[in-house]
Amino acid sequence: MEKYKIVAATGCPTGIAHTYMAQEALEQAANAKGVSIKVETHGQVGIENELSEKEIAEAEAIIIASDKDVQAERFAGKRVIDVSVGKGIKEADKLIEDALSGKGKIYKGENSESKVEPIQDDHDDRTSLGHNIYKHLMNGVSHMLPFVVAGGVLVAISFAVWGVFSFDPEHAQYNPMAAMLKDIGGTAMGLMVPILAAFIAESIAKRSGLVAGFVGGVVANNGGTGFLGGILAGFLAGYVILLLQKVFQKLPKSLDGLKAIFLYPVFGVAIVGISMSLLSGPMNAINQGMMDFLASFENSNPLILGIIVGCMSAFDMGGPVNKAAYVTGTALLAQGNATFMAGVSAACIAPPLITGFATLFFGKYFSRNDRNAGLVNFILGSTHITEGAIPFAAKDPLRVLPTMMLGSSIAAVMTYLFKVKVPAPHGGFLVLPVVEGKIQWVLAILIGSIIGGIILGFIQKNQFQKDNAK
Repeated sequence: MEKYKIVAATGCPTGIAHTYMAQEALEQAANAKGVSIKVETHGQVGIENELSEKEIAEAEAIIIASDKDVQAERFAGKRVIDVSVGKGIKEADKLIEDALSGKGKIYKGENSESKVEPIQDDHDDRTSLGHNIYKHLMNGVSHMLPFVVAGGVLVAISFAVWGVFSFDPEHAQYNPMAAMLKDIGGTAMGLMVPILAAFIAESIAKRSGLVAGFVGGVVANNGGTGFLGGILAGFLAGYVILLLQKVFQKLPKSLDGLKAIFLYPVFGVAIVGISMSLLSGPMNAINQGMMDFLASFENSNPLILGIIVGCMSAFDMGGPVNKAAYVTGTALLAQGNATFMAGVSAACIAPPLITGFATLFFGKYFSRNDRNAGLVNFILGSTHITEGAIPFAAKDPLRVLPTMMLGSSIAAVMTYLFKVKVPAPHGGFLVLPVVEGKIQWVLAILIGSIIGGIILGFIQKNQFQKDNAK
């Protein structure tokens, strides 16, 4: 077995693009310095290129570039550099240099409980309360997404093929197959909140948090609290289990098995379940008020809503702000609102297409690598993978990001003006068969992308001319 000087783990909330872009960036940076590296990925298909205990033990340094739980407790006693997945993409060279120069933190822990003892302060952004909360939330979102995607697509197919009322036995459109597909899709969508809560809790308290988180999510869902209730249930369950671990830590070691199978589940489910039952009323009112607020924007001022959604989606392309818009869209979609998601999807598709059109129209002003990346981004954008635009934004964020936000906003505004409905939260143009207002949706995205592409092209042209004039 080969011995690796550095081992790493990458993971992003959706597990589709950032995860593998960070892997590639770290591998290229390590290879450029002649350093052996193995990168484990935590994508939507699961863990790939998994690190063995021996590989971890023999490595001189470990890099975690992730916005989700990657089982960091495995690295107890090792020197670890822990950053966001975005830094894994943008600052791969620096991360490798820092790993080789001995920077990082020592992870100390016993079993699943771990704490961090700082050695260097270079990467303290990961120890902040805000980032930890974001990481736990995104762990829930990443596990939730497949349920929303599968459920949304199946429900959309039943409507698209047999009609909107094909599930109703009393209606003339009724079709048994359509009704079955809608029931299956609805079941998958109904699991969204419990899964979200379960894996937020799992990120905080590991496996012990799953049961309390899932039950808390079910109680929240049944109480009509929506995804906000699921988030609250997940965090409550996670920290309740951590508290129980403190309470029961003085029990004899021989009772560890009893803790996991009896004490944590019983006390955790009881505390979280009762709490969420009592909170269901207020949470339901808050959730309904938020949904009504957004729905009012859809009908009264699609311009403002489109600008907000467009700017959020393109601001950090897969980061916290982008995910806030996306999670809101999926939550509304689960409650039957397919209009909001249409604008979010359009705004997320636009940035990669903007780079594609810029390199297509102004190719001579871009490097060969950028031109190739722009062509690839036509494919990435068409399948709702926003992250393809990140390399372009990273080079000149002050000018490129506003351009992306403008193009995304135009696409989102036009989508809302056309009253397009997209019942699937991912897939890009692959879900066109189930989109209500197909032509209008594609037109909105193309207009926003082409306008953004032309502006980005002129920005690159001016920069190219300045560089050659020196």
